[in-house]
Amino acid sequence: MTEKPPLDGDENGAWLSEAQSETQLTTGQGPDGLETCDADRPAWDSKLQYVLAQVGFSVGLGNVWRFPYLCHQNGGGAFMLLYVFLLIFVGVPLFFMELAAGQSIRQGSIGVWKHISPKLAGIGYSSCIVCFYVALYYNVIIAWSLFYLGNSFQYPLPWEHCPIDVTTNNTVKECAGSSPTSYFWFRKALNITNSIKESGEFNLIMTGCLLAAWAIVSLAMIKGIKSSAKVMYFSSVFPYVVLFIFLIRGLMLDGAMEGIKFMFYPKLEIWGSVQVWRQAATQVFFALGLGYGSVIAYSSYNPVHNNCHRDALMVSGINFMTSVLASLVVFVVLGFRAKNTALRCVAENLGLLRLMSSYESNQPLVGLGWPWINVTDPSSVSLADYSEWYSHYSSTMGPNITDCSLEEEMNKGVEGTGLAFIAFTEVMALFPASPFWSTLFFLMLLNLGLSTMFGTMQGILTPLMDNFSFLGRHRTLLTVSSCALGFIIGLLFTQRSGNYFVAMFDDYSATLPLVIVVIFETISVAWVYGTDRFLDDIEVMLKWRPPVVYKYLWKYVCLLSMIGLLAASLLHMVFKRPTYTAWNQTTASEMTLEYPGWALGMIVMLIVFASLPVPFGYIYSTLKNPKACNTRSEEVHQEMHRELYTKCSSTEQLDSRHRVPTEEDEAHPRTAFLPLGNEHYRLLSQQQEEEDDDEQDTGV
Repeated sequence: MTEKPPLDGDENGAWLSEAQSETQLTTGQGPDGLETCDADRPAWDSKLQYVLAQVGFSVGLGNVWRFPYLCHQNGGGAFMLLYVFLLIFVGVPLFFMELAAGQSIRQGSIGVWKHISPKLAGIGYSSCIVCFYVALYYNVIIAWSLFYLGNSFQYPLPWEHCPIDVTTNNTVKECAGSSPTSYFWFRKALNITNSIKESGEFNLIMTGCLLAAWAIVSLAMIKGIKSSAKVMYFSSVFPYVVLFIFLIRGLMLDGAMEGIKFMFYPKLEIWGSVQVWRQAATQVFFALGLGYGSVIAYSSYNPVHNNCHRDALMVSGINFMTSVLASLVVFVVLGFRAKNTALRCVAENLGLLRLMSSYESNQPLVGLGWPWINVTDPSSVSLADYSEWYSHYSSTMGPNITDCSLEEEMNKGVEGTGLAFIAFTEVMALFPASPFWSTLFFLMLLNLGLSTMFGTMQGILTPLMDNFSFLGRHRTLLTVSSCALGFIIGLLFTQRSGNYFVAMFDDYSATLPLVIVVIFETISVAWVYGTDRFLDDIEVMLKWRPPVVYKYLWKYVCLLSMIGLLAASLLHMVFKRPTYTAWNQTTASEMTLEYPGWALGMIVMLIVFASLPVPFGYIYSTLKNPKACNTRSEEVHQEMHRELYTKCSSTEQLDSRHRVPTEEDEAHPRTAFLPLGNEHYRLLSQQQEEEDDDEQDTGV
C-alpha cells in the first residue's frame, strides 16, 4: 500500500502541544499526563436532554426583553429580515463550528483550542473569564425575579397602588410623580441611589435573594450535567408554556392587534443605518451564546457521531422562533398598555372640556355645539374620533388639551429591566386574578435565567475540570467554591447603587471580549487548522461531508463580519461616551448620566482583563518553544509543496496520523482535530493484502 505523505504538522511544525503526543490523544490522556478513558466522561442520557440544555442556554432573558425592543426601535419586520439574514450567513455557521469542535475533541473551551495549538489556549481562558462576568450579574437578575415572585403571593399586588405617607396622610410624592410600578421597582425593590457615585449601604433583602439564587445554581450544578440536565426538563420547557398562555390571554386584550401591527410593519429605510446592522449582529451573536464556551462544553458530552449539523440548524431555528413568540407576547401586552394609557388621556381631556363647557363665559359657544365632541360619555369616544377632532380644533382649545396618540405611546420603547419589572408588572396588575399572572410571569423569568445560568457555569467548570486533573477529581468542591466566590463578588450588585453596575456589566463586560474570542476561534479553525481538514474531520463524525459553502463562510464571511462588528463597537464606544440611566428621587423620573472617570476605568479594565489571555497565551507558548518559530517559514513552504501533489481522502488521512512523535514534534499544529480511537485504524481486507505485500518488500 502506497504511504500517504505526512501533513505539515507531522514534521517540523511549530504548534504541537508540549508533553502530549498524538498517541496520547487517541488513548484519551489528560492534560496532566494522566490516562482518562473517554468512557469515564459524563454523557447526556438522551438526545432530548442535550437539545433542551442547548436551547435552555441559548434562549434567555435577551429573547424576551432585548429582541422585542430592537424590533420596536429598528423598523419592526425590516429588522427581523435583517436578523434572519445575519443568522443564516454568520450565526448558524459559527454555531455549527463550535458544536463540531466540542463534539469532536470532547473537551471544554480551553482544551479544544489548546488541541489545535497551545498558542491558542488563551481563547478558552478568555471565554471562562467572560462567562464568570456574565454569571455575576445574571444571577442578580435571578435574585430580582425571586424577590418579585415572593411578592406575587398577595392580593392586591404591592405595586398596584401607591402607598400613603403616614406623616402627611397623602400619597408618597415619589410614587405620585411616577407610577406605582416604577416606585415599587426603584424604591421598594432596589432602594436605588441617584447615581453610581453614591454607593449607599447594602440592600439586605436583595442580598438574601442573591444568596438563594447562588444556592439554587450550586445545588443544580453540584453533580455536573447529570443533576443540571434533570432540572432542564422543567426550566427549558416551562417558559414556552407560559409564553403561549400569555399570548392567548394577550390576544383577548383591547389593543393587542394594534401592537402586532406595530411590530410587523416594515420600515426598510433602516437597512441603510450602520448602527442597526451592528445591533442586529450583536443580537445574533448573543442569542446563540457564541464565544462563551458553553456551546462547546455541552456538545463535548455528545457521542462522537451525533449529527451536530442538524443540531445547529434546529437550535438556531428554535431560538429565532422563541424570539418571535416573545415579541408577539410583548407587543400584544404593550399594545394593551398603550391603548389603556391613550384612553385614559382621552377621558382626562374630555373631563377638562366638560369643566370648561360649564363656565358661563362659554355658554354661547356651547349653544352652537362647542366643543363639537361628546364630553359627557368618554367611553363613546374612540381614539380615532378624538384624534380627528383634535386635528381640527386643537388650536382653539388652549394648551391644557393634549393629543392622545396610540402610536406615540407605542413609540416609547421599553427594554431590559424596565420591560420586565415596570411595564409588564403594570399590565398584570390590570388583569383579573393578577397574583396568578404575576406568579406565572416571574416563574418564567426565573426559569429562563436559570437555564442560561446553568450553561454559563458549565462554560466555566467544564474547561477547568478538563485541563486540571485536580479540579476534575473534586467537581463538588470546585462547583461550591465557584458559586461562593460569585456570591461574594456579587455583593457589589446588592448595594443601593448595584443596578448601575449591573447595567455596566451587561453593556460592556462581555460584548468586546466575546467578539474578540470568536474572531480568534474563527481564525484558529479557518486559517491555522484549515477548513478542508476541519471538514474532513466532520465528515468522519457525521459520515457525510457538509456543504463546501461552510468553507467560504468560515474563512471570509464570518471572519470579516466579526471584525466589522468589533470595529463598529469600538467606534461606537469612542465617539459616544458611555452613559447609563439613573433614577432621580426628587423628580421621580429617569435621566441619562455619563459614567464618572473611575467607572470608565473600570469598564476598560473589565474589557482588557477578559481579552488579555489571548495574547498572553500566544506569547507564553512562543517563549516556551522558541525553536518552533525558526522552522515555521520552512514548514509553510513544505505544506504548499505537498498540497500541490497530495490529494487524499479522509480515510487515508487517518492512516497517516497514528505515529509516535519525536521531540521536535512537541510544538506542531494538530494534524487531526478529531481524537479518534484505534478502531478507526482497522484496515479493510484489500488494504490488508497490500500492506502484507509491502511488509514482504521492505522486510518489515
